[in-house]
Amino acid sequence: MIKAAIIGATGYTGLELLRLVEKHPGLQIEVITSRENQGRSLEEVCRWSGKYKDLVFEAPVVENIAPKVDVAFLCVPAGKAQELAYQFLTHKVKVIDFSADFRFKSISVFEETYQLPYVYPELNDKAVYGLCEVFTEEIKKADLVANPGCYPTSILLPLIPLVKEDLVETDFIIADSKSGTSGAGRKADLYYSFCEVNEDFKAYKIASHRHNPEIEEKLSLFARKEVKVVFTPHLLPINRGIFSTIYVRAKYPVKVLRDCLQTFYQNRPFVRLAPEGTVPTIKEVKGTNLCKIGLFEDKKRGFVVITSVIDNLIKGASGQALQNFNLMFGFPEETGLPFSPVFV
Repeated sequence: MIKAAIIGATGYTGLELLRLVEKHPGLQIEVITSRENQGRSLEEVCRWSGKYKDLVFEAPVVENIAPKVDVAFLCVPAGKAQELAYQFLTHKVKVIDFSADFRFKSISVFEETYQLPYVYPELNDKAVYGLCEVFTEEIKKADLVANPGCYPTSILLPLIPLVKEDLVETDFIIADSKSGTSGAGRKADLYYSFCEVNEDFKAYKIASHRHNPEIEEKLSLFARKEVKVVFTPHLLPINRGIFSTIYVRAKYPVKVLRDCLQTFYQNRPFVRLAPEGTVPTIKEVKGTNLCKIGLFEDKKRGFVVITSVIDNLIKGASGQALQNFNLMFGFPEETGLPFSPVFV
């Protein structure tokens, strides 16, 4: 049995990970942390009634936690993970990080994007980008995995095979994405309050979202040249889910693109192509670790329109982290992960 710590377990991603792990046969949560709630149980703080209800929150002191665990899931904000990761790795504890601290190969791009200093640049070379279906072999050997952003997951999964095989133009890609409010995290903020979000729909951080450079860096890696993406996120009045609509100029008919994706993901359980002519929906993937992709050809205008849907808290965060764990520790990658959607 592999033992784990969840650092920052009261946020949406930490709680979602706890829920998923309850059904994992080979993973045991040994430690949960919260600065504000240390000394209180999960049942007391979150009204938890599952397997881990009696777990008591601890302070995030690595020296006390490391001897008890084999892996640490870091559910902390950008800039907070570097010190924690360094300490855990020093104690031979593997790390799966939910923040952006290790997602970039370019340290300067990270610092410019997040306006944060890179304290442990030596860790950057060790970090593997945890997009499971793409970096599988690297993840299996990794001690430090950077869980991708939720928006990038929904965009990179359909695009990486296409730019890798040079099937689309890379100088002008548009990604128009919509997310439920849980994507902003569990926090008190007027902007995300019920009355502000309900019965409304809005774009935000236009031309300035932090996930844009992450998307471009990974696509450029596989295209072997610079890729530019116009990325615009929107806030949906729903709890969870991402719907990305991606516009590309294709060099070949849509069937060639579809065949490419089908071949690339043919043995991967969590990426599915929707039947031809159908649009995948958020409801189909809500509560699952699936990414569903649809392709449509606009022959008059020379575009292929790609639709991609995920649950931002599962495939976009905690589910992908658990999938990364499975790869790192030799479990079948679908272990403990849900396929059946929650329809209401």
